[in-house]
Amino acid sequence: MSGARGGSRPSSESERQEVVDILCKAFAEDRLGVEEFERRVDLAHRAHTTAELDVLLRDLPKLRSDLPAPSPESRSPSLPESQWRLAEPDQVAEQNVVMGVLGGGVRKGSWRPARYNYAVGFWGGVEMDFRESVLPAFTEVRCFAMMGGVEIIVPPDVVVDTSGIGILGGFEHRAEAQDAPPGAPVIRITGLAFMGGVEVTVRHPGETPGDAKRRRRLERKERRRLRRGR
Repeated sequence: MSGARGGSRPSSESERQEVVDILCKAFAEDRLGVEEFERRVDLAHRAHTTAELDVLLRDLPKLRSDLPAPSPESRSPSLPESQWRLAEPDQVAEQNVVMGVLGGGVRKGSWRPARYNYAVGFWGGVEMDFRESVLPAFTEVRCFAMMGGVEIIVPPDVVVDTSGIGILGGFEHRAEAQDAPPGAPVIRITGLAFMGGVEVTVRHPGETPGDAKRRRRLERKERRRLRRGR
């Protein structure tokens, strides 16, 4: 961490955030497991000195110099500022369960996901919309859909990692080019769809499914136009 060499001193908020950014990058590159990532992020937020921060990065030396500095020019024009809100570690619950059994379960708006969220759709449906939620640095959604469905909607400026199984059903992630800045929250989605479906889609805040479909069509046309112009 810049400025930490040559002895310990009180750490600043920007230095703590720099360490969190590096840890997020390491987690996204599978250099840290889930539990170790969460432990280090929590310690980074609580660190009082630069020596405490250095300890969290001592086995990640290659990541210290290659972390890109965020700049206004590097962001997408459609996302001038990050739209997610990050929760303080002590404000994040350990578990949350959303069930749709012969009915529906919904989480949307300004809600607070837990570190581990369970979405169960059994002859019913579950919708989890993270676009306006107050997100932890890391949150995991464990899905189970049996003769039902789970729909997960994520904003475009977070890191999304999916790993699921579909048996006589589907586990679908409609991936898009991510525009996640350094330090963006990580959402990991795992689970099983048995004669049911799990669908993960990216939508901007306020965007309807039809709006998102039209936006993706225009983006594909623009990419084709740019390739032809090369």
